[in-house]
Amino acid sequence: MLIEKLVQKPDTVTYEELVYLLEKDDYTEKLFEAADEVRKRYVGDEVHLRGIIEFSNYCRRHCLYCGIRSENKNIDRYRMTKEEIIERAKRITERGIKTIVLQSGEDPYYTAEMIADIVKSIKKMNVAVTLSLGEREEKDYELWKESGADRYLMRHETASEKLYNFLHPDSSFEMRVKHLKTLKKLGYETGAGCMVGLPGQGPKELALDLIFLRELDADMVGIGPFIPHQDTPLGKEKAGDLKMCLKMIALTRLLIPDSNIPATTAMGSIHPNGRELALKVGANVIMPNLTPAKYKPLYQLYPNKICVFESDMRCIPCMKKMITNLNRKVGTGFGSRKRTDVIHFEKV
Repeated sequence: MLIEKLVQKPDTVTYEELVYLLEKDDYTEKLFEAADEVRKRYVGDEVHLRGIIEFSNYCRRHCLYCGIRSENKNIDRYRMTKEEIIERAKRITERGIKTIVLQSGEDPYYTAEMIADIVKSIKKMNVAVTLSLGEREEKDYELWKESGADRYLMRHETASEKLYNFLHPDSSFEMRVKHLKTLKKLGYETGAGCMVGLPGQGPKELALDLIFLRELDADMVGIGPFIPHQDTPLGKEKAGDLKMCLKMIALTRLLIPDSNIPATTAMGSIHPNGRELALKVGANVIMPNLTPAKYKPLYQLYPNKICVFESDMRCIPCMKKMITNLNRKVGTGFGSRKRTDVIHFEKV
């Protein structure tokens, strides 16, 4: 049976089999059940909170889907100072969050040395530091790793080379892969991930994402729906589908059993219980947005993002309640990937 093969020998599942599972609903419920069981066996019942600070919405890129693309003149741009970022991280860690995620557009205003200084200051707070700053030079990645950065998130968005190159007119899929491999080589816990429901994307393209993630052996995988932004060239396209997102999360859990998979904010933005549903089919991380309230609404990658008008730290007790309501535990450690050498067990 196909689901048993996914559970017992995920490395042998073929591209064609993944396409079938994405196209058909025959196995969907069993797929979700298997993914939840594999999640429980490999990463346990803990759900790890990662506090995000979105410190700049300036971006030099021209991605066709993104609300902070450089051509968008309809948003107010902002940059947090080094002192603001460090103070915000301090407030987050005081509330028991063990990972700080520093995220921004591709903003060259922040030099490698500036980011390194910020990382060093935050590491003194005894937390893990994740960076999500887009594509930079290898020497920058090296400096940040030496400064204490633990993880780097760089979603590949789509593993269809043709679609990637269309969506990113000033970049290429080949370059994105090169950066991800460089991050792995330097010893970062490396995160990739894709959007679901992009124009021109179907099960065949999504299966490419799953194969790519398995081959990369991604330590973290962020999956969420495409949500059109009105001030982008794709503003009138259709949004991604919830069920297909859940299938992609479940399949990722089965293909990379010990990876860290967030229930993304975008999932909660397309469905009131989107994040809870993601946690039920394989996800084990939540990343509350803890950007200062005056900046939070301005980091608009897509419209109608949830929680942007909540005051400061209100997200933390809300997320903890969500976790306990699912009979799961709030993670107390750094939540690093717990690598496993053997990927099989007897029966779902």
